Amino acid sequence: MPLTRRHVLLSALAAPAVLTLSRPASAREPEVFQSAGVAINGTDPVAYFSGNGPVPGSADHAVTWLGATWHFTARANREAFERDPMRHAPVFGGYCAYAASRGYLAPTQPEAWTVHEGRLYLNANLRARELWLQDIPGNIAKGQANWPGILG
Repeated sequence: MPLTRRHVLLSALAAPAVLTLSRPASAREPEVFQSAGVAINGTDPVAYFSGNGPVPGSADHAVTWLGATWHFTARANREAFERDPMRHAPVFGGYCAYAASRGYLAPTQPEAWTVHEGRLYLNANLRARELWLQDIPGNIAKGQANWPGILG
């Protein structure tokens, strides 16, 4: 069968699709921001709600939830989290809330945080927190539209 321009053109058009289909699937990011399996840099998420800000938790008071180990300062905080993890866990899995509002993932620093309407939001740094604070309701809506799709 002779090779015609049509065959060459169809082969050229099909090549990108074949290459795309043959690529390995990219791994989905964990649902919770974690380092070495420990959620949110090892800070106690419950402590943010008592006005103490970021307080390092301890492996002595740990629980596993959503594939990550969460550390707490005390048994009472761990038990509060276990009773209602969705109330205490940071929104967007502890990834940067501002980045989520822009459609991408970023790690967080414990010092860049906000409790808004009873929910904890973490940011990548204090500058991202400043940008986040300029329009919290709008940023939440944008982040919710992107979540959890940005996990991959």
